[in-house]
Amino acid sequence: MPVSAAKTAPHRPAPGGRAHVGVRAAKRFIDCAGAAVLLLFVAPVLIAAAVAVKLDSPGPLLFRQRRTGWRGKEFHVLKLRTMHVGSERLRVAMEESNEADGHLFKIREDPRVTTAGRWLRRYSLDELPQLVNVLRGQMSLVGPRPLPVVDSAFTGEARRRLLVRPGITGLWQVSGRSDLAWEDALRLDLEYVDTWSIRLDLAILCRTLPAVLRGDGAY
Repeated sequence: MPVSAAKTAPHRPAPGGRAHVGVRAAKRFIDCAGAAVLLLFVAPVLIAAAVAVKLDSPGPLLFRQRRTGWRGKEFHVLKLRTMHVGSERLRVAMEESNEADGHLFKIREDPRVTTAGRWLRRYSLDELPQLVNVLRGQMSLVGPRPLPVVDSAFTGEARRRLLVRPGITGLWQVSGRSDLAWEDALRLDLEYVDTWSIRLDLAILCRTLPAVLRGDGAY
């Protein structure tokens, strides 16, 4: 059973504890309304991307991966498939090629990624199905990214990432994405946890589209 993240950081109050219940409710309302509107708005893009995935390589349209989220609860994150079928089984054999550190795993020229997948990743279009995760209450529009590691892997300060719902975008995503080292990504995540507000969420959302269009750190 996941251990509560709050128990590892008694010296710092959880964002949910210091934020008025009305503000937390407002964040959830913005998440639901925003995800619903965005799904309608990006539907044509999703359809085009789905066709590209199916035509490019055999396999399922969606990729589901177990991630650790709010309060250590596990859920299946949804993404458009960007790799060839069976690529997950090759990860252990490719550990020596990993260009990231900490809990991150990134290879700039990953041979498992399909041709369509490289295009989808370049503009983060593979992440759009996570709007469904937001509607399910598993994610937020803004927050630390959910990582494919078990609850027990988060130790020390890193456990404070679990005090808020993981997000589709966040400070990490608008500040360099995969170009950041784990230490820098964690620092930005904890900064968000400690200073979260509706205003900060809106500011990050406004910075997200320019960051996506630039494609910095996307691979």
